[in-house]
Amino acid sequence: MTIPPFPEPTAPADRRAEVFLRYLDYFRESVLAKAAGLTEEERRGSRLPSGWTPLELLKHLRHVELRWIEWGFQGRDVADPWGDQRDDRWYVAPEESFAELTAALRAQGAHTRAVVEGTDLAARGMPGPRWEGADPASLERVMFHLVQEYARHLGHLDIVAELAGGPLGE
Repeated sequence: MTIPPFPEPTAPADRRAEVFLRYLDYFRESVLAKAAGLTEEERRGSRLPSGWTPLELLKHLRHVELRWIEWGFQGRDVADPWGDQRDDRWYVAPEESFAELTAALRAQGAHTRAVVEGTDLAARGMPGPRWEGADPASLERVMFHLVQEYARHLGHLDIVAELAGGPLGE
């Protein structure tokens, strides 16, 4: 797994959108690399009182992008926007594999990239259930939210990987 270089604040970028995409790509691939460095048992098990597993985190992050970009910003009809949850917690079925969840997360990331590259950051999302009656957010606000979500969860996964004897550092 190749992690893109950290998007240094001094690296030139043609557009603000590219800055968001670089950070999002970096965090997404870092999460995947961190999970790849764990055994299958560690990916499916939890070392935390809350009980979440690294595989559940991967599925959650894919659904976060789905909810904010497709269901929210694009206003698409999404059959199961909360498909990462069951009984008020994250869920991965026993038959769902690391390879499948990785491919789904990367495909969702490719979709996010296509939307962002083709849309002005000031554009507002489509009205719909994602916004729970509020005015839709701009694409820039959605991207900011996605970056913080990935960064926060990568930090969580860093701790889990360290407890499991997996990869350390960024």
